[in-house]
Amino acid sequence: MDAVQSREDYLENILILSKKKAVVRNVDIALQMNFSRPSVSVAVKKLEKEGYVTVSEDSGIELTSKGRKRAEQVYERHLVLTLILMEAGVEKNQASLDACKVEHCLSDESFAKLREYYLKYIHDKK
Repeated sequence: MDAVQSREDYLENILILSKKKAVVRNVDIALQMNFSRPSVSVAVKKLEKEGYVTVSEDSGIELTSKGRKRAEQVYERHLVLTLILMEAGVEKNQASLDACKVEHCLSDESFAKLREYYLKYIHDKK
């Protein structure tokens, strides 16, 4: 996994957790991603240094506007790709796993076209 993919995975997971929990902490991320707490701690410090998250005195982790924007972009890719794969007949869990791999390597142009296709031909027919 490269640095960009790793960052995006962390941001996406922090976003998902923040929708479920009032306060997100390292332990929550570790459990969600099945990573060690020390690994998460290192990654969160890097995200903080890069301006994607802030960490409060009580160790709560929040996305900055920059972090939220990127997390939402990645999460949208994940959702749309998962739905397209499921529509093609891929089982939900496998579709989600595959979407997670693909979401990081698609160009903005290709994703925009896939999203347009999904909205035009799949979403509107449901």
